Amino acid sequence: MKIAVIAANGKSGQRIVEEALSNGLDVTAIVRKENRSKANQAIIKDIFDLTAEDLSSFDAVVDAFGMFDPNHLDQHYTSIKHLIEILSGSKTRLYVVGGAGSLYVDNNMSVQLKDTPDFPDAFKPLAESMSRGLELLKSSKNIHWVYISPAADFDSEGPKTNDYAFAGEQLMINAEGKSYISYADYASALVEQIKSSSIDKKRISVYKK
Repeated sequence: MKIAVIAANGKSGQRIVEEALSNGLDVTAIVRKENRSKANQAIIKDIFDLTAEDLSSFDAVVDAFGMFDPNHLDQHYTSIKHLIEILSGSKTRLYVVGGAGSLYVDNNMSVQLKDTPDFPDAFKPLAESMSRGLELLKSSKNIHWVYISPAADFDSEGPKTNDYAFAGEQLMINAEGKSYISYADYASALVEQIKSSSIDKKRISVYKK
């Protein structure tokens, strides 16, 4: 299976590359500058410069793009818009490393985490832009996609335990009363989804049990 990882130099991107390689997948890094991931193949290109031809040979593309500059947070939305345009009509599946802010905190699915009183104001613009990207995917008609939201506490330094579970649109709390997942376990969960190819055109979430 051939996959590409966009933003493979980032923290989550590097973890995903490593996990995919350990599962025997053929991995190509897509990076703006020199490839620092463990992928042996690379496309050196900005996400907004990618074309349909660039991605046509891959079974799956992982979008691990992240933007934290407050002046360019809209790129979380515009980058997904671009990927939808160039993947439209193809069999290539898009897996998006999503955010937790758009997960629902109530059984009625009416209140999202980003709209709760305790959600940090500093992260609201980021969560809003990522949520817009998710809604754009949900309204798309001719693309195969899976949006995978991490738990609220997304820990870049946490260990790999393989003690994770999948959920849907709702924020899940584990037995310890926490919504937590490490980058390492998230990468394992994402690669599991890529290999199974069992979910299409849905947002799911993953958390430590």
